[in-house]
Amino acid sequence: MGYSLTIRGVTHRFEDLKRLLAWATPARSGDELAGVAAPSAEMRVVAQMTLAEVPLRRFAEELVVPYEADAVSRLIVDGWASEAGQAAFAVVSGLTVGEFRDWLLSDAATGERLAALAPGLMPEMVAAVSKLMRVQDLIAVARKIEVVTRFRTTVGLRGRLATRLQPNHPTDDPLGIAASMLDGLLLGSGDAVVGVNPVSDSVERVTGLLRMIDAVRVRYAIPTQSCVLAHVTTQMEAMRATSGRTAAPVDLVFQSIAGSEKANASFGVTLELLAEADAMARELKRGGIGAEVGGENVFYFETGQGSALSAGAAFGVDQQTMEARAYAVARRYKPMLVNTVVGFIGPEYLYDGKQILRAGLEDHFCGKMLGLPMGCDVCYTNHAEADGDDMDALLTMLGAAGVNYIMGVPGADDVMLNYQSTSFQDALYLRKVMGLKVAPEFETWLAGDGFGRLKAVAEPRMLLGGAE
Repeated sequence: MGYSLTIRGVTHRFEDLKRLLAWATPARSGDELAGVAAPSAEMRVVAQMTLAEVPLRRFAEELVVPYEADAVSRLIVDGWASEAGQAAFAVVSGLTVGEFRDWLLSDAATGERLAALAPGLMPEMVAAVSKLMRVQDLIAVARKIEVVTRFRTTVGLRGRLATRLQPNHPTDDPLGIAASMLDGLLLGSGDAVVGVNPVSDSVERVTGLLRMIDAVRVRYAIPTQSCVLAHVTTQMEAMRATSGRTAAPVDLVFQSIAGSEKANASFGVTLELLAEADAMARELKRGGIGAEVGGENVFYFETGQGSALSAGAAFGVDQQTMEARAYAVARRYKPMLVNTVVGFIGPEYLYDGKQILRAGLEDHFCGKMLGLPMGCDVCYTNHAEADGDDMDALLTMLGAAGVNYIMGVPGADDVMLNYQSTSFQDALYLRKVMGLKVAPEFETWLAGDGFGRLKAVAEPRMLLGGAE
């Protein structure tokens, strides 16, 4: 079929929707690396003008990754074609991509209507409209959308900003981790999750870290949830009670995910495996707020533009569209937290601060449009053309856009993963200038006896007590 646009007597043609989406994408190094980027700024604008005239329904008729060849495509199409998906899509079914943008920016597109629309949107539709939007558009629309999740704290409420306390250590040393936890908790960080990236992926190490964090949580009555970011299969093994070993205290199950079956396979996961882990975590019934026990939000997913390309599993699709497809995987499991680790993969995919900033706001917008509780690791690697000023700009814009949570890393410098993120003080800055509060349960804790006892802790060893 193809797509075309005639300007001043010159007809520009695009052979398929995949090419059109790629050329319409704002410039980024990953698409150039893959050879799918527009050859010039002029042709990028031509592609955007052409994309604006494409009906939304067309994305269900021409898939960027074939249905028969990809489990993620089947998940996307089957969900959209379901009774619930079609009922939601009916609101915008007659619109083109350009008309959809105009509607999103109108007063008619309230937060409530956008939340109801989410089940009827394919990620490719959302990715497409984001390519036509300015930064202020991405902020204005995302700000309307409230996605709330609960475990022991409630994250995503309007007027709130949560944080992941990220106390990583290059040798998984308990005292080093405890020092970072103490620093973060005293600065009001950790209401989204206390999440450690372990150096070792062994069941024994993961279980030990989980027990350590949980002991601190219980000792000081901290309303939060823990997560050790090992591979999902390691966490599943830790959840199993075996002879001589009780089940580990797993709160949130972590896994990195991507936008194609092949890319997920490179992470060692399938949709079926994720469903099994989801069921195991729910069965533990460790969540609960007040008298309510359990809770259905038990996953913590991380994504990032360029992950499918780095795995050789992008199928010629631009990296931002592939990123949006990862959100279809996430929403199947109703996660507690989704985090785009926006600048972590490196300058090969997002070259500089400008590209990282744009990508972070795109990811946040697309995730919220698809009904996900989006956070963002505002970050960059040390060999990228970016610095702290770039991250301050993205951090502030995400605050304006209503991001659910950000990272809290000691000094903004992760000494285990070797990249630059946001600090505990950055969260305090954003809360102050935006008038934001911590999660409500955490706010109550900060004013109570548990936090009072924590303030009396003089050194990290005291925090651990018998947790080592």
